[in-house]
Amino acid sequence: MESVRLALIGLTLLALSACQFPETFVRQEVIRKPILVQPADSSSSPLYVWHGSGQPGTVCVTIDLSEQKAYIFKNSQNVAWTYVATGRRGFTTPTGTFRISEKVVDKRSNRYGTIVDGNGNTVHSNATAGVHRIPSGGRFVGAKMPYWMRLTGNGVGMHAGRIPNPGSPASHGCVRLPYGMAATIYALAPTGTQVTIVH
Repeated sequence: MESVRLALIGLTLLALSACQFPETFVRQEVIRKPILVQPADSSSSPLYVWHGSGQPGTVCVTIDLSEQKAYIFKNSQNVAWTYVATGRRGFTTPTGTFRISEKVVDKRSNRYGTIVDGNGNTVHSNATAGVHRIPSGGRFVGAKMPYWMRLTGNGVGMHAGRIPNPGSPASHGCVRLPYGMAATIYALAPTGTQVTIVH
């Protein structure tokens, strides 16, 4: 009986050794290099995100000074966020609810800018009009504030400008926006648009 069982096992092994499996049943191993997932470098993070194209509605803006971010809404739906640069130490950005009262595409500051000599060379790069002396033949050149949207009667508004350290204040009191976002808000927000600034 044992010899019969051994003979059957032998025949089975012989039959299996003669079998040829189709290629579709042959397992092939592919060795792949691992994918490394690394945190994004902070210098490459976006300055703003916009997803409001084609969505109709009234625009309003909320600026959070503690986050140094603005949030844009259409019909109460958040459609964008952006880093801003508001007033640094000694230059406050007011809080409260304001309305855009004036819009100028190519505005220049009449308070902050540079002083140049008669040949156009800069003699003071961070000048305040009426405070720093202008040399004979020189002049004051106001800082560029493209896409100006006035919020207060004493010269605070939103406009395009540098955001040198996202998340940190950097302005003389105005709300600086990245150029692309300033252009977008300027195009969509008529005078009378509500802008709320909170701590």
